[in-house]
Amino acid sequence: MRILVIEDDDTLGASLSWGLRAEGYAVVLAADGTEGLWQATEHGFDLIILDVMLPGLDGYQICARLREAGNWTPILMLTAMDADLDQAEGLDLGADDYLTKPFAYPVLLAHMRSLLRRAATPRPALLTAGDLTLDPATRTVRRAGRAIALTPGELSVLEYLLRADGRAVPKTELLEHCWDAAAETDSAVVEVRIHHLRRKVDRPFTHGMIETVRGSGYRIDPHRP
Repeated sequence: MRILVIEDDDTLGASLSWGLRAEGYAVVLAADGTEGLWQATEHGFDLIILDVMLPGLDGYQICARLREAGNWTPILMLTAMDADLDQAEGLDLGADDYLTKPFAYPVLLAHMRSLLRRAATPRPALLTAGDLTLDPATRTVRRAGRAIALTPGELSVLEYLLRADGRAVPKTELLEHCWDAAAETDSAVVEVRIHHLRRKVDRPFTHGMIETVRGSGYRIDPHRP
């Protein structure tokens, strides 16, 4: 999942970026409102974490402009203000949820998961394909009842493929949503991660699910012989 964090506090921005990347998310950090709006407009994201008090454009202005442009990416607003009117203004402008600073990091993750499940693409609480299950909340994977230990990066790719619901996902799309934007990457890293996933998710079992679709990318096929 690809996350845009628009936060001008250097410490909080760096902390959020580090923590989310450790969870397997691809993160882009913008330190002011003007850059944040440009990033949100020019690139695709699965979720935007948006501070209210920003230099350039504030969070309310960014939210309003995105919604006016027809951009319905889920927005989680962060505010140091706890007045009901401030929260109501953000929601009325099109924000999907808010958190008041200071907040506990596990609470932020829970709000994020809730928003991702409610996004335009159906996002069930438990992802399944045949005997394979992935729980995004606990970041756990099981196949045929057996727990499978995956790295955050492997979890990110597997989750994205499962959410594609049988669609072949191109390497470029996996790179965009499952790798950090600051990293220098090419299609070879996707092939390596798919190889690692197959070694853990497919090889110990009677049949493989991760299919290479020539010229299109990869997909999860639970009925593959």
